[in-house]
Formats: sequence, structure tokens, C-alpha cells
Amino acid sequence: MIKVADNIKSISPYVPGKPIEELERELGISGSIKLASNENPLGPSTRAVNAVKKAVEGLNRYPDGSGFFLSQALAKKLDVEISQVILGNGSNELIELAVRTFVQPGDEVVSADPSFVVYKMITQAAGGTNVIVPCRNMTHDLDAMAAAITPKTKLVFIANPNNPTGTMNTKAEMDRFMAAAPDHVLVCVDEAYYEYVTRADYPDSIDYLREEKNILALRTFSKIYGLAGLRIGYGVTSPAIAELMNKVRQPFNTNSLGQVGALAALSDRKHVEKSVTLNNEGKQLLYREFERLGVKYIPTETNFIMFETEFEAKDLYTALLKKGVIIRPMGPKRLRVTIGLPEENKRFVAELEEALKGTV
Repeated sequence: MIKVADNIKSISPYVPGKPIEELERELGISGSIKLASNENPLGPSTRAVNAVKKAVEGLNRYPDGSGFFLSQALAKKLDVEISQVILGNGSNELIELAVRTFVQPGDEVVSADPSFVVYKMITQAAGGTNVIVPCRNMTHDLDAMAAAITPKTKLVFIANPNNPTGTMNTKAEMDRFMAAAPDHVLVCVDEAYYEYVTRADYPDSIDYLREEKNILALRTFSKIYGLAGLRIGYGVTSPAIAELMNKVRQPFNTNSLGQVGALAALSDRKHVEKSVTLNNEGKQLLYREFERLGVKYIPTETNFIMFETEFEAKDLYTALLKKGVIIRPMGPKRLRVTIGLPEENKRFVAELEEALKGTV
């Protein structure tokens, strides 16, 4: 048997959901709706779809290893230099690249709980030490996270807005944290859902780059742009940090269709606006229905809502699953539902109400 390091053996792997087709086959149902993975229910922009279709004929060629045209467009949109942009196979890969670049065995990485589980998994895989700071009121406690930084700390992960809670940290909170963060720490701000934010006091982490702070802003085309299947994300940081991460990045890490689709999606502002409007309308509907049903929920700045009932999450999840409504259990009593199309939201509410009446 091949000997494997303890830090690898003890990782709890991320458990993805089964394909809808397989779940329907197992349960003998049809017409299921998936509200579990925070995807854009509108799908991708027509511009992106057409661009991808056109690019399919060139799949015999390797992709542009630098992602030049997409990086150039992002740099122009964000008013940064192209040398500050780094592309990834989803923002997940950029999380891994940051850890692989800066974390050695014994180094510390600070993150929150509950938050995106991948931060802890990748840190553990690299032999780093996870320093976990509990959320306060389901929001990152940035003061406590700043206090948890030691000379061994290399990275701090902040999901803003946070997954799975949907909460956000304000500009005042981030300003205070960034002022306290020492120079030997890279602050990785995961902004996968930032396009959905409606509050005026939300901080744009790229602003801290202009103050020459050690920060890496992580964003993605998987959510608002509806390109989750193409796996393309991007980071914005200082040229020096981007250069170091590019030393670790594999050649051709982003595929041709992802680059082309993302470039086209980036130019379709109307699709983004339509997605935001749909999300806000769905959010308000679900708020009203949760309140009517007496279900506790956490107000969100994302395209999903975490809620809580008196029943076991796994039992409620199973009851809804048997009705063809797929959401995600997030703890003993908590679940997370993606905001879907109007008809999907109404179906979720109807099935939830029936499940609650039947005491699950």
C-alpha cells in the first residue's frame, strides 16, 4: 500500500450532488428542479452561447495559455493593469494556486466558520494549519480574524458575501481589517457573488489594491454570468503576487470555450441586469413566504438563502428530494436554497409547506 501523509488521509472530501437524471432514476420521479448549487436559473447570455458554438470548430487547437483577450477585457473593465489579472479553472483553482504559492507545511491560514469548505480542504492538503474563527451573527468576525493572525499566518480567506450564510461584511469592517492586517499576510477575498449585492456599504476589494495592500480578489463567471459548466474564474491582485502565482499555474489551465464564453458574457450588461432583477424579485417572494410559514431565514446578499426549521435538515431535505425539489442541507437544522425562476420558487414553497405540515 502506498504511504499517504496523514494530512491527506484525514481530509473530508467535498461531496457534490448527484446528477438530476440519476436522482430521478433512483427515486422514480421526473420533472425535478435543482436549487442546490447557486446557479443562475436564466442560464448564460445568448452572446456567450453563440460565441461558444462558433468556437467549437477550433477545439483541435490548444487554448491561449495567457487568456490574453479575456484578461485584457477584464483589466479594462476593472481599471487595472493586465499584469494584475490571473485566470483560473473557476475561482476554486485560484484558491488552490494561492495556497500552493504561499503556504508551506506548518504555515497558518485563517478562515471563518461557517464558510466555503474548500479553503480548509486545500490548506490541509498543502500541510498548512487551519485557524478557524467562528462567525458572529452568521457573518465573518473580522476583528477576531485579525486578532488570530500570527507570524506564521500566510493567508486569510474572507468570503464576501459569505457562502453558505449569504451575509456580507461592510466597507467599515473591511477597512478596519485591512488596516490591521500585517504585510506578511495575503488577504484573499472571495467575491463570487458580489454582482448580486444590493447594499451600498459593500466594499470593493480591488480598491485596496490601489492602496498597495496585499490582497487577492477572487471572482467567477459561474454565478451571475451563468457559465458554471465552463469553469472560468479570475483573480485581481498586485503584479508581483500575480507573477508568483503564475509560476505555479499550469499552462492551458483555462479552456478555449471558457475564455470565449466569458469574454462574450462580459459584454452583455443587459443579461447581468436581468439576472439581478430576477434574483431580487425571487428573494423578496421567498422572504414573504418564509415569514408566512414561520421559517427562520438569514437575509442574503447572494442568490441563495440559508434557512432553519425545527426539523432535522436531512429529513426535510429528503422529503423535498422525493418531491423533486433539490436543495442543500447545511447543518443539523439549517438548509440552503438557491433563488430560482418564479415557478421554481413557488414550487419550492408549496412543497416546503406540505413537508412542514406533514412534520416532514
